[in-house]
Amino acid sequence: MLISNIGELVTNAPPDEGTVAGPGPFRALTDAAIVLDGGYVAWTGPASAAPAADVAVDAAGRAVLPGFVDSHAHLVFAGERGAEFAARMAGRPYQAGGIGATVAATRAASDGQLRANLARLTAELLRQGTTTFECKSGYGLTVADEARSVALAAAVTPEVTYLGAHVVPPEFSGDTARYVDLVCGEMLAACAPEARWVDVFCERGAFGPDEARTVLRAGQAAGLQARIHANQLGHGPGVQIAVELAAASADHCTFLSDADVGALGSAAGTVATLLPGVEFSTRSPYPDARRLLAAGATVAIATDCNPGSCFTSSMALCIALAVREMRMTTAEAVWAATAGGARALRRADVGHLGIGARADLIMLDAPSHAYLAYRPGVPLIAGVWRSGDRVL
Repeated sequence: MLISNIGELVTNAPPDEGTVAGPGPFRALTDAAIVLDGGYVAWTGPASAAPAADVAVDAAGRAVLPGFVDSHAHLVFAGERGAEFAARMAGRPYQAGGIGATVAATRAASDGQLRANLARLTAELLRQGTTTFECKSGYGLTVADEARSVALAAAVTPEVTYLGAHVVPPEFSGDTARYVDLVCGEMLAACAPEARWVDVFCERGAFGPDEARTVLRAGQAAGLQARIHANQLGHGPGVQIAVELAAASADHCTFLSDADVGALGSAAGTVATLLPGVEFSTRSPYPDARRLLAAGATVAIATDCNPGSCFTSSMALCIALAVREMRMTTAEAVWAATAGGARALRRADVGHLGIGARADLIMLDAPSHAYLAYRPGVPLIAGVWRSGDRVL
């Protein structure tokens, strides 16, 4: 398939590469074309030099980008928390304890109800240009409920995260140590076969540094890779633990010391994943992306789609917020939402459109990537391809 007459083709890859490569710096071609073959990118270059193909698509001057890579989402749940959001907007501060309401609703829901809500949200992601996404458990917090959450997530994405250590459930109130033993023992054994990642909410009201290390090390010993909710509600140890344990990402990064920024800048393998929709939805301060970028940190943007602190599945909204509120350029924000997310998931096949990349791409009803921030709230997705097949 040849897609030609592209106004701007964002590749995030060196223009002269001829083999599969991981995501590189933001790069874009104008008046461009791309060839998809067998589910992969076979060629990119000037439209005037495009080779012949079996099927031709005229982009009519529109922009084409890699599909968004959402590396942080909580999609297996039941119930809703709209009243809690309204209360926050009226002045009540956000606290981690609200998760308990979703835990109760999720435990009470049938598999069919959870599956239907998950299908609705994954379809919503796709309509908005997200072609790769991570999905966490964490709203069951019993062995059986976490196991079914992980299994449901595994049916829709390979990027499944076991988050048994989301909060301490009410039946373990006052006995966090016993719950951590469960998370690292029977619950982990039930969930690890269907998961790729292990996560922990390292925050006041959730789990402390020693508990976070224990959970992540147990997950790593079971063959899972680590990621961590870090430094969302205040200054804390989460970022340092992420770097110490070579976690793929430290997520939130709202409150960072100079030492935290320096650690993320020097840790090539740990991505700082920023979740601007959370700050929007909780009226919290936004992370300073410029500070991280200046230190050399790799930055990703993700939605943190969940029913409590951020109920949006729109990567475009998160890009616009990153540009406006976190002082990122439009190119930096789009890179963070594509290649940055891929790095946070340690994926070299998505997030870019270099030769050999998986043919996951989106077409905007706009001439350039900048319109994602320039026209916030406007549905700009004109086409979506996954593995070379047009799905929207």
